[in-house]
Amino acid sequence: MCIVLFAWQYHREFPLLVAANRDEFHRRPAQPARWRDNVFCGLDLTAGGTWLGITRDGRFAAVTNFREPVAAQERGPLSRGALPLDFLQSDIAPQDYAEDVARRQADFGPFNLLVGDTGNLWYLSNRGASPQPVPPGVHGLSNGLLNTPWPKVQRGKKRLGELAAARPEPDQLLTLLKDEWRPDDSKLPATGVGLPLERLVAPIFIRSLEYGTRASTAVSLDATGAVAAVEQNWGPDGEPLGPPRDSRQPA
Repeated sequence: MCIVLFAWQYHREFPLLVAANRDEFHRRPAQPARWRDNVFCGLDLTAGGTWLGITRDGRFAAVTNFREPVAAQERGPLSRGALPLDFLQSDIAPQDYAEDVARRQADFGPFNLLVGDTGNLWYLSNRGASPQPVPPGVHGLSNGLLNTPWPKVQRGKKRLGELAAARPEPDQLLTLLKDEWRPDDSKLPATGVGLPLERLVAPIFIRSLEYGTRASTAVSLDATGAVAAVEQNWGPDGEPLGPPRDSRQPA
């Protein structure tokens, strides 16, 4: 139950700003973000792939799942985590990649996908969103379609817009991602997973012993094409796992 907040062609100096949380069971093994050849990303050790990454030349990709009752999920034979990693390891144009994925979308479980480079950003979902360019602005992607107005998406977009009006620093983006505000039950989305789970995953930052935010990532792409990414990893109950990992520092 992840969230990706991003400003695309909104800030004069930073064509892309991203603040994203990866939420997952704490028992699922993963490696934290580091440079893997040309890609800065974390790695899922169960199915392979990644949830978010960026390359040295400004290719960006992120995936979230789509929240629906377990009984309604059609799990394809392939891991959706392969989608961002395959894009990042290729030189395929974002539009071409998105259209190719759309043709084979049934091979994957429910997903939202963002793929982009220094000049283009595309979005699609196999739950009702065909490949489309992302317009300039501040956007939020959680586990509904792009910009579905869930409370945490709206709250995160507003805060990111405020930060992007100035010159946001990575620590400000990471602070945004640590937000544990939870709306009233009457404001929660009804996605068919039951009220206890809706409550658990309602905040931007999810804290529990079994399931929660595992990684918070701040990404920027500046007007010169320079990339930067900072990731903070979290353990059970929101305990930090060491200091943030910075793509600008030696491995």
